[in-house]
Amino acid sequence: MKQIQIGGLVSFTTIDYPGKLAAVLFLKGCPLNCKYCSNPHLIPLGEGEYDPEKVFDWLRARVGKLEGVVFSGGEALMQADATIEYMKRVHDLGFAIGLHTNGFYPDLLKKVNDTVDWIGLDFKATREHYHDLTGIDVAYDRMIESLKYWVSTGHGLEVRTTCDPRFVSKTDLLEIAQTASCMGAKNFAVQKYTPYHECECHETSAADREQFFNDEELKKNIESLFNTVVWRNN
Repeated sequence: MKQIQIGGLVSFTTIDYPGKLAAVLFLKGCPLNCKYCSNPHLIPLGEGEYDPEKVFDWLRARVGKLEGVVFSGGEALMQADATIEYMKRVHDLGFAIGLHTNGFYPDLLKKVNDTVDWIGLDFKATREHYHDLTGIDVAYDRMIESLKYWVSTGHGLEVRTTCDPRFVSKTDLLEIAQTASCMGAKNFAVQKYTPYHECECHETSAADREQFFNDEELKKNIESLFNTVVWRNN
């Protein structure tokens, strides 16, 4: 089995695993090429910058200090069995396991059902705009399959949408929220788009990016659909 490739690490966070003090491991590789990606250096599969065994020893030393470990990316499940085996080892230390995922690998998600306690699932756009944003035709259907499955497990779930105004309108955002709610999601997050790598021909304004957070009627409608809605406007 190939060794897991870790491309980044956050030693302490209170926001990446809701309700828990956690560390985040950023794994190499992602099948998508999202236009707003904040970690484009993690998209290619390749050798990681962190020794997995040293990271594991570091995590073992954090038992009792941290509550959870989040596997992020890139797309953590792209490394398949290497990720799953490492998750199990970390879980056996007593940590709650979180996963940030784009839902592209529903079959692998089913394999981690007994190891992962909570996922943050990216619902990136409506079906109409998914290919334009991600570059992959099947990404929407796979995400929907992952969402449907994870809801069925009863495990922790936050569906989140990053509101890049080039690909998501306010009408789209409400449609996304309604779809997620109808599928059984109880927790939703609206995330502000930050133009890390925007080209001049597709620039967005501050007003474009703020519009989702200034519309009180939109906020009211979305909040009526879920138990909790988080507005990440920073």
